Amino acid sequence: MPQTQTRRSFLSMAVLAGAAGLLSPRRGSAAEPALETTTVRLARAPVICFAPQYVCEALLRADGFTDVRYVDRTSPRQLEDLGRGNFDFDSGLPLAHAIAIDHGRPITVLTGVHAGCYELFGPCIRGIADLKGKSVGHGGSTELISMMAAYVGLDPKKDLTLVDDPAAKPVDLFAEGKLDAYLAFPPEVQELHAPKVGHVILRTAVDRPWSQYFCCMMAANREYAARYPVATKRVIRAVLKAADLCASEPEVAARLIVQGGFTERYDYALQTLTENPYGAWREYDAEDTIRFYALRLHELGMIKSSPQKIIADGADWRFLDEIKREMKA
Repeated sequence: MPQTQTRRSFLSMAVLAGAAGLLSPRRGSAAEPALETTTVRLARAPVICFAPQYVCEALLRADGFTDVRYVDRTSPRQLEDLGRGNFDFDSGLPLAHAIAIDHGRPITVLTGVHAGCYELFGPCIRGIADLKGKSVGHGGSTELISMMAAYVGLDPKKDLTLVDDPAAKPVDLFAEGKLDAYLAFPPEVQELHAPKVGHVILRTAVDRPWSQYFCCMMAANREYAARYPVATKRVIRAVLKAADLCASEPEVAARLIVQGGFTERYDYALQTLTENPYGAWREYDAEDTIRFYALRLHELGMIKSSPQKIIADGADWRFLDEIKREMKA
C-alpha cells in the first residue's frame, strides 16, 4: 500500500473514531461470520454528494477489509461498468438503476444513501411549467428533467429543448445566458450559487414529491453480492455509518473527502453535506423509491419493465433490513 494511502487511512480512522464513536464494537460482532474476501472496489467520481462512499474507507478497514480501492468511473457508463465487474459498488440515481436493470445489467440495488442534492436553476418564474418552449441543460440525467417536466403536465419531448452533450458544456452555456435553465448537482450547484447565476426553481432536498424519495442509492455488482454476502453487508453498513457521520459531523466528513482528494473545495463540500438529508436512510423506504422512479420511467416509455419486475430482478433489501435492526434505525 502506498505510504500516502496508509497515512490517509490512519488519519481518517483517528478522525472518525474521535468524531462520533463510529468505530466502537458492534453488538454481536463476535458472532459475525468471517469475511469471504478482504478486497472491495468502490467507484470514484467528482460528485460531492457521494461523500459516504468516500468517508467509509476507514470504517471498512476497521471491519476487516485490507484492500480498499477506489476506481475512477465515467458517466454514463458507470452502471454498465458495475455490471461488468470493473468495480464492486457505486452510488447513483435510482432512476439510472431502474434503467440499467430494465436493460439486463447484472446489478443489485441494496440501500438508499441520501435524499436531495439536485437543483434546477432558471429564470425568475413560478415553476417548471413555465419552462415550456425553453432550452434546458443538465450534467447528469435527461430522464430526471424529463420526469420533472412530465410531472407538471409538460411533454418533455415537445415542450423542452434538452441540451445534454458534455462537449457543449451546458453548465457554461447556462452561465453565459445561452440556455434558459440548468439541472445541477454538487459541485455544480455551488459553482452556480457563488456568482449568483440564475434563480432556483426546484430543490429535490425540499420540494415534493422529489424530497420524499432517495436521490442516491447504492448498488453492487450482482456476482459480488451473491458470492460475498458477509462482505456486502459490511460494505453497506460502513456506507450507512458514514452517512450518519455526514449528517451529525458534516465538518469532519467534508474535511475527510477533501483530504482524500475526492473534491477540492471544503466550503462546497460542507455546504453539500449540511443541506442534504444524509440521515434519510433511517426513515425513507428504499423499495418505494425504486417503485416511484420506475413507474415514472414506465409512463414515459423509458423502460419496458413494470416497477414490480424492476424490484424483483434488481433489488435486495435483506442486508439493509438486518443493519436497521442492528443499529435500531
